[in-house]
Amino acid sequence: QVQLVESGGGLVEPGRSLKLSCAASKSTLDYYAIGWFRQAPGKEREGVACINGFDGKIYYADSAKGRFTISRDNVENAVNLQMDRLKPEDPAVYYCAADIHCYVNVATETTGFRAWGQGTQVTVSS
Repeated sequence: QVQLVESGGGLVEPGRSLKLSCAASKSTLDYYAIGWFRQAPGKEREGVACINGFDGKIYYADSAKGRFTISRDNVENAVNLQMDRLKPEDPAVYYCAADIHCYVNVATETTGFRAWGQGTQVTVSS
């Protein structure tokens, strides 16, 4: 059974950084792709970044390129999302979820993912 637990959200000023973590078992991380997603009030859920379990290949949505970094922490058994230079349009509830593989269209291919975590709130405000 796939279980994912997000952590690391909070309140930060624009331009600052925040790191989110998605904890899972080693077997889950080895087999499944883990994606990070976000959903702001009144908006559709969108994909942010994804990392394959079997080959480590990484995909980013345009909104994340150059500012966000997804990585796997093999010590903590987690997939982290390092978010730098946060903008006023980044606030949302951030979720992680699992699928067999990532998709090239990270931002829009969200329906195949499962085992969604409870989400963690990210707020960007001065």
